[in-house]
Amino acid sequence: MKKTEIIAHRGSKGTHPENTLIAFEEAIQVGSDGIELDVHLTRDGEVVVIHDETIDRTSNGRGLVREYSLKKLKMLDMGSWFDSKFKSCTIPTLQEVIDLLNQAGFNGLLNIELKTNKFDYPGIERKVVEKLSKQANLFSVVFSSFNYQTLIRLNALDRNLDLALLFEDYEENKTRLDKKNLIKMFHPSLEWFKNNDKNQSLKYPVRLWTINSEEDLVYCFSKKVFGIFTDFPQKAIAIRDEN
Repeated sequence: MKKTEIIAHRGSKGTHPENTLIAFEEAIQVGSDGIELDVHLTRDGEVVVIHDETIDRTSNGRGLVREYSLKKLKMLDMGSWFDSKFKSCTIPTLQEVIDLLNQAGFNGLLNIELKTNKFDYPGIERKVVEKLSKQANLFSVVFSSFNYQTLIRLNALDRNLDLALLFEDYEENKTRLDKKNLIKMFHPSLEWFKNNDKNQSLKYPVRLWTINSEEDLVYCFSKKVFGIFTDFPQKAIAIRDEN
């Protein structure tokens, strides 16, 4: 039986500054089955990898990502907030991450979350798909979002894309999901999974977020869920291999 996928959440987020090249390098080095990242658009339309809509939490700057040019964002320190030894980290573009994964020979899963649930970022879906189609990639890709309209737009671009719905409350998307099945995977919270594990509505395989404690990891592995997102991929791999 296939083992539960271990996907490094924003790279090895628990040990390195999230969504930076060094965090993704660490995720590859420890043997993660997959890597998850988040994308936004800059003022000049570049696809950059960062979780929040603002740069406040993870840089030495302030303001919205969409109000900065890529050149200005590249001048920011994206690592010192985590540890001063990471002060040389800068915000990566999606293309830089793609290049890193290919150069490292990574043949696992890349999960790209499109952060369009607060700002719609017109055209981001096409830009992301085009970035990935420019070259032959060694890794596979799944696209996820809390914004169901983003998944609809991705499907319109290419019906063969693997799409996953992120959610905390399934009911908020249930009507639309029942009308047209675009997705192949659920990415719900652990709490939702525990409440619906024996429910007939659990008709899709699931990858659960964000599983960090030993207790929760052991639970997920015992349930043989399809995959988990974790901030500590090395720890999760060790626990999975013991069970």
